[in-house]
Amino acid sequence: MVQKSAGLLIHRRIAGMFEFLLVHPGGPFWARKDEGAWSIPKGLIGDTEDELEAAKREAEEELGVAVEGDFRPLGSYKQPGGKIVIAWSVEADVDADAVRSNMFAMEWPPKSGRLKEFPEVDRAGWFSLPEAGVKILKGQRPMLDDFLERRSAD
Repeated sequence: MVQKSAGLLIHRRIAGMFEFLLVHPGGPFWARKDEGAWSIPKGLIGDTEDELEAAKREAEEELGVAVEGDFRPLGSYKQPGGKIVIAWSVEADVDADAVRSNMFAMEWPPKSGRLKEFPEVDRAGWFSLPEAGVKILKGQRPMLDDFLERRSAD
């Protein structure tokens, strides 16, 4: 069965220009990666969970704050690994410096038998459209294009 995640493309306007809130995954695999490593706040949808509610829950878990606003469907995006990400856009001004993510445990170092905890998200940042296009994961780049296309139609 294909895994499905839900997430939020959070945006704001500064001096008439859009900025996008992206999160950087925590843990040792992502520690030295930057370009093409950032993501929208997102996560797996529970078996009986509403997709938008899952997106809101995941954003709150990864950011440490509840995101409120007018949630607009953005689309469904197949990632290179096969997972589907269902996304909504929402305008909100989140303090990227105050992000407090939940934690996850993994064996580290590998084959050591020791579990170590890492934040699911180690930082967040606001990026202009050109910056976001470079920072965001390849499979999520179409979200930015779809967002702009929908905005121009409004």
